[in-house]
Amino acid sequence: MNFRLLPEWAEQDAVMLTWPHKNTDWADNLARVEPVYCELAQHITAQQQLVIVAHNDALKTHIVSLLGDYDVNLNRVHFVVTPSNDTWARDHGPLTCAAIDDPNQLKIYDFTFNGWGNKFASHLDNQINASLVTALSAAKNQYQALDMVLEGGGIEINEHGVLLTTRECLLNKNRNPNLSQTEIEAVLQNHLGATDFLWVDHGYLAGDDTDSHIDTLVRFAPNNTLVYVQCDDENDEHFSALKAMETQLQRFKTADNTPYRLIALPWTKAVYDDENTRLPATYANYLIINNAVLVPVYNDSNDELALAQVQKAYPEHTIIGVNCLPIIEQFGSLHCITMQLPRGFLTGAAQ
Repeated sequence: MNFRLLPEWAEQDAVMLTWPHKNTDWADNLARVEPVYCELAQHITAQQQLVIVAHNDALKTHIVSLLGDYDVNLNRVHFVVTPSNDTWARDHGPLTCAAIDDPNQLKIYDFTFNGWGNKFASHLDNQINASLVTALSAAKNQYQALDMVLEGGGIEINEHGVLLTTRECLLNKNRNPNLSQTEIEAVLQNHLGATDFLWVDHGYLAGDDTDSHIDTLVRFAPNNTLVYVQCDDENDEHFSALKAMETQLQRFKTADNTPYRLIALPWTKAVYDDENTRLPATYANYLIINNAVLVPVYNDSNDELALAQVQKAYPEHTIIGVNCLPIIEQFGSLHCITMQLPRGFLTGAAQ
């Protein structure tokens, strides 16, 4: 049976959040970060189920109390109590494929997460998916753990099986030093059902720890559409790299040899933390859920334009802005802290 990774706009049972706690780098900022998580919980449970990974039972109790204060429907919330190093669910979470001939048959892949090239501890995060599947996955689903290092934020796929990624991340020797590009492509073809590859050679965000994850730069949308970050400030350090990225995107062709439809997202003003380190503010780091797209905003003059541009890419979805200034203080954004779980993933999920 051949399986293919589902695009993010496929119907979902739930979204997974790994909740921040006092043993993570969020410790000094929990008072500002947890309200963002609660707001996400509100938006997600308005459309579907929510899975929350809680570091321990005490944190679960705390989260239940918080969500009650935000009037979140707790009947739509499922908890998995298991330890975590951090909260980047996009990168330690599962990648879920559906059988090409039977979309009701799912295969859940648990790739290895090594803290973006052994930059940070990840041994606890690497155990989350096994706990998640044991606790909540429907029995009919297949599960497989793989030794290959791969983060969900490092790849995008569309409805045709075209896989989009950056060379800076996927070919980085801090991930899979013994694998060539050809060998990596073979794994992604065999396990994720990739039919073709778009390798992005340019683009980065200052402050980003991920070695240029694609979900900070370029995203797939339905109908051969690419949504990407465009820098219009010639004095900004990112201008040349993102201009080169845009030029490359303009050259990409679909299977029928036509250019992709391109939708540009605006550039935010530079945002810095208390130590004057630039933070990776990007509108590309949005989350698609059932019937809505949650878009990070940054109290920036371009926030409304960003929402309007995302609306062009997903015309049938409601576009909702979420203030992610507290999130980028840990050098990620909205998409980085979430992972969608497609329809059929959960045992007894409401349909």
